[in-house]
Amino acid sequence: MTPLTPSNPLTPSLTRRPPCTVLRHENRVVGSYVHRPQLPGMLAPRPYLHPVRTLGGVTVTGLRPTEDPAHLGVSMAIPEVAGYDFRGGQGRLDHQGSQRHLSWLLRDPDGFVEELSWAAGGRQLLLERRTVAVRSLGMACWALDFTSALTNVTGQELALGGAGHGGGFFWRLPRRPEPAQVFSAGGEGAAAVHGRPADWLALATDEWTLVFAGATGDTRADPWCVRTGEHAGVGSSLASDRPLPLAPAGTVTRRIVTAITDGRLTPETAARRAAQLSDRGAAV
Repeated sequence: MTPLTPSNPLTPSLTRRPPCTVLRHENRVVGSYVHRPQLPGMLAPRPYLHPVRTLGGVTVTGLRPTEDPAHLGVSMAIPEVAGYDFRGGQGRLDHQGSQRHLSWLLRDPDGFVEELSWAAGGRQLLLERRTVAVRSLGMACWALDFTSALTNVTGQELALGGAGHGGGFFWRLPRRPEPAQVFSAGGEGAAAVHGRPADWLALATDEWTLVFAGATGDTRADPWCVRTGEHAGVGSSLASDRPLPLAPAGTVTRRIVTAITDGRLTPETAARRAAQLSDRGAAV
């Protein structure tokens, strides 16, 4: 395991980057994880991955916090936990929560295991164990394996999310002059995928293709959130129809594995790629 050194907090600056962890695939930098973000409280500060790149160096994440607080590269965001907002927006600041990095349990060039505190109102609500790993899928492709395990540490039942505001894993896409092509095993177009569960879905452009797969049964049961317009992104909705109850000391775990490829994949090739990502297919 790579030796750990303490990070020195940086004061907000237009010329300084916040502390980050670099992810590598065979000595090639493919992503940066900002574990101590420098964000205003109204954005419900949380760690995020940005930029994430293909093996050819094309950036496949966006960072637009001034447009929409959910648009922080790749992150976890829940708009309501016990009445507090862990997504961010224009609501009351005393109802904003924050995710704070606590410690590294593992930190290597190809991934890490991290503990985070989800706190609001002067107390900790959730303890998260987050695992992020770089997986090799061949010469032209790699996969980002993202697992979040959220544990209720309040001693009381919590409600995560709410109707129409489920939250969870979200991947902000970079700006493009034309929207990406969206398809899954169930059909083509955002309307065929948005708001519905699917084992996998893909977004393809001439520059890159992303194939998202739920790597556990619980994750596959969650509906996808797909935006292809001005604020393009892909999310997996943790509690889309109703709040998700979480008992005291209970844990909810979700795992999304995303294949990242240079160029445009056909639906047939994307389906074969997705089979490598799920626990139903080859090991990731």
